[in-house]
Amino acid sequence: MLDEIIELDKKYYMNTFGSRLPVCFTGGKGLKLFDGSGREYYDFLGGIAVNALGHNHSKFISALKNQLDKVIHTSSLYYIENQAKLAEKLVKNTFADKVFFCNSGAEANEGAFKLAKIYFHKKGLDKYEIITLDKSFHGRTLATVAATGQEKYQKPYKPLTPGFIQVEPNNYSAVENAVTDKTAAIMIELIQGESGVHPMDLEYVKKLRQLCDEKDIILIFDEVQTGMGRTGKLFAHQLYGVNPDIFTSAKALGGGIPIGAVCASDKIASAFEPGDHGTTFGGSPFASAAGLAVFDIFNDEGLVENADKIGKIFKNRLLDLQKKYDGKITEVRSAGLLIGIELNNEIAKDVFNKLFDDGFLTSLCGGNTIRIAPPLIITENDVELFVNELDNVLGGF
Repeated sequence: MLDEIIELDKKYYMNTFGSRLPVCFTGGKGLKLFDGSGREYYDFLGGIAVNALGHNHSKFISALKNQLDKVIHTSSLYYIENQAKLAEKLVKNTFADKVFFCNSGAEANEGAFKLAKIYFHKKGLDKYEIITLDKSFHGRTLATVAATGQEKYQKPYKPLTPGFIQVEPNNYSAVENAVTDKTAAIMIELIQGESGVHPMDLEYVKKLRQLCDEKDIILIFDEVQTGMGRTGKLFAHQLYGVNPDIFTSAKALGGGIPIGAVCASDKIASAFEPGDHGTTFGGSPFASAAGLAVFDIFNDEGLVENADKIGKIFKNRLLDLQKKYDGKITEVRSAGLLIGIELNNEIAKDVFNKLFDDGFLTSLCGGNTIRIAPPLIITENDVELFVNELDNVLGGF
């Protein structure tokens, strides 16, 4: 069966992913996924930080089925109850005053760029440059590729969308020197996920906030991966205690149903007026129902608090393992349940492949870092299961 699926993929699907990991999942429950033969896999990646509730969560599935029996899509020509209620949830749980919904993280970041640029346009100011960071990742659209500080993503699409400037992360002088009278915004990930889970320093983030205040620059946090409980707070900016002017969300916001959000203060959000931005599918009755269910389950089951608690336990166990395998594990970086295990370059890919062969799903970032972003329902027993597996794998190298 798997061979047939692979053949269909090669024949009909554009070759954007190459040879994928050789598995096709047909079901799941909790932290587990099952392939066509019934083999179990332990999902420590959560669909790349998307499946915060795990797989086949009964309350989540019930909420989706309930909405399917009502209405799936109507368009933004009409008021949408779930959309308004989900916007209320985001506003009441963050500094934001207004929300716009779209379908993905890349779209949310595009919306943030547009909002920053139109804000200054309507003030009659010629400010359009956006400073981002090296090793960042903001999406696959033309503008978000230009914002992404990784040459491998940019090279095929040059000349890039103009106005984006990348500087070294955690280097305040680099940002300060890049600012001009054309600078509209500074956009960062508080923790860079795709490059291997690299957190920004607190003092650096505070200085960026101060710089933006002094220079009339909009501060944007890309919280697509770090948001919705991943770091042990609902959003990572709450972990840092620094509010941006705009932040973006997606991934776990819909628990697996595609939805993205641009969240902003009233001062900035007011720049968007009728006709300035729009969407066909964004914030549909169905997608918004998914987001509302995620919030309800987070609250009922204490999943944000669990991410904080289990994340600390996980990191401590990995640090113990690092002491045992000094030289094989070179660093452990984490915030809540977004964890990077940096390995010796010579063994990293083999360790990743062995974990997969043994039924443990992770990702390899930056060439040498095992990234873990499991469902927030994870338990201490699940942590021990993974740590014991990694112990056994490393013992073989």
